[in-house]
Amino acid sequence: MKDKIIFWLNSDFTHFTIAKAIQDKYDAEFFAIIDITNEPKKFFQKQQIVEFNQIWFYHDNINLTKKPDVNYLRNFEEKYRINLWTLACNERLFYQFNDYYTFTEEQILSILEQECKLFEKILDEIKPDFLIMLDTNMHHNHLFYEISKKKGVKPLLLVATRLARRWTISSIADNVDFLPDKIDGKGNKSFEELQNYLKEFDTFTLISTTEKRFSGSSMGLFRAAMTFLFKNVNSSIKTHYSYYGRTKLRVLAKSMKNMLKTKYRGSFINNNFVKHVDNYENFVFFPLHQEPERSLLLTAPFYTNELEVITNIVKSLPMGYKLLIKEHPAMMNREWRPISYYKKIISLPNVILVHPSVKPEQLYKKCSLIITISGTGSFEGLFYQKPSIVLADTSFSMLSSVHRLYSIESLPEDMRDSLKKKVNLLELNEYVDTVLKNTFEFDYHNYTLDFGEQFYFGSFLVDVEIDEEQIQIFIEKHNSLLEKLAYEHIKKINQYKKMDK
Repeated sequence: MKDKIIFWLNSDFTHFTIAKAIQDKYDAEFFAIIDITNEPKKFFQKQQIVEFNQIWFYHDNINLTKKPDVNYLRNFEEKYRINLWTLACNERLFYQFNDYYTFTEEQILSILEQECKLFEKILDEIKPDFLIMLDTNMHHNHLFYEISKKKGVKPLLLVATRLARRWTISSIADNVDFLPDKIDGKGNKSFEELQNYLKEFDTFTLISTTEKRFSGSSMGLFRAAMTFLFKNVNSSIKTHYSYYGRTKLRVLAKSMKNMLKTKYRGSFINNNFVKHVDNYENFVFFPLHQEPERSLLLTAPFYTNELEVITNIVKSLPMGYKLLIKEHPAMMNREWRPISYYKKIISLPNVILVHPSVKPEQLYKKCSLIITISGTGSFEGLFYQKPSIVLADTSFSMLSSVHRLYSIESLPEDMRDSLKKKVNLLELNEYVDTVLKNTFEFDYHNYTLDFGEQFYFGSFLVDVEIDEEQIQIFIEKHNSLLEKLAYEHIKKINQYKKMDK
């Protein structure tokens, strides 16, 4: 019997190109759920690059006129032990981050019901052995991932690690499979050598360069705007709930408004955030997350209000300590946060806001403790001998100098205890070595930017037709990388099979 592999495909085409590379090397039956807008949908309806046994277009199966069956949803939750409201309340399209459309409770429940029935039907019909997809980032692909696991499908998620450009194929988000439960402590690098090593995988530099590459394409933005306004049919506004309310006029108006917001808020940041931290002593460092982001919405669903988290940290500070908070540099391409948000932080006692241009290592060197919700700062700080507290499960929570907070009420005591901890050098060496042995280099951000520049006007407009011949050329151009990614997926499939014997 051939293995059955189901893919979740979306607009960045990464897993479509991976599917092609795997199919060239591995004899299996291929299936796909495709989450795409109407214009690129035409490509999938006729493409001959990857031979799928069957495909489903996600949005073709969602109709908001249907009344929800709450009893079905209640039974579904009991059957799979999946809390649907946790996913729905943290869906960026449903609440807080959607400026174009307000969904009713009935519409949200209707979407959830149709998704659950569709995903159950697909999985029961084809009974796949493996699920291959990018790490989940929306409620619906995360829901499919969770149902698949409950039905015994083995997930192969393409997951970023805490070391920039180091990726892995994992069954769980923010996790490296087959790591030992406990790191015993081996390795011979000094902290200074580890710091230099970390700079090779510097997430701050990676984020800064990719964000500049994305935002710096003024010609791509102009071409995307002209195509959207005068050529694009914009049919997805009627068929895709994620596009509801996105009329051409409203999108244009919001784009202009966002440009002004970015400039105005950026001016406030430049005038009110500190740009030098050399004079600060005895402080706790809290780096803000980019929003919206899966590391909050899915990884830490009950800590999505960062302002509330900051307030609780301030309440828990030991006497004589300040809290330094740094804005995420990627927020520049999301218009920064409202000035009122920053003013609320500034109004708190013992709080200093740090300019996003300040390199994190300057804060790592000076701080006494790092607190993140689920951010990479808590990991990188270990290289500078700084203990940390995290509010969600992370791939590095097993390390003895990282404290996983389970109750906000225990934060004052846990903070005092963590301030006394020392980072175990041998343990950190062993952890880094083990992660490197189980990961591979992959510059996902620049790969998708390459695709966006060739097909999506610099990633500014994704609802456009895709030419099959040009996709073939793109695949051939990145052939060596795709062969490596195929090898890593096939290796993980064989690891699963070995475990099942």
